[in-house]
Amino acid sequence: MSDHTYNFNITMTCGGCSGAVERVLKKLDVITEPTLDYTTVLEKIKKTGKKVNSAEADGQPQAV
Repeated sequence: MSDHTYNFNITMTCGGCSGAVERVLKKLDVITEPTLDYTTVLEKIKKTGKKVNSAEADGQPQAV
């Protein structure tokens, strides 16, 4: 099992924006799938319609 840390800089203008991102991420079962890959998480965030400005995976810049 491998743990990863992902950081995303997302354009959000209100509480509803952060709520939308939080809802889609809560649907990911990180308890039983601790090895979710970067692309899966990024695509879930993009489905909210929010702009992802930049991102990192395990401290390394990633394409968005």
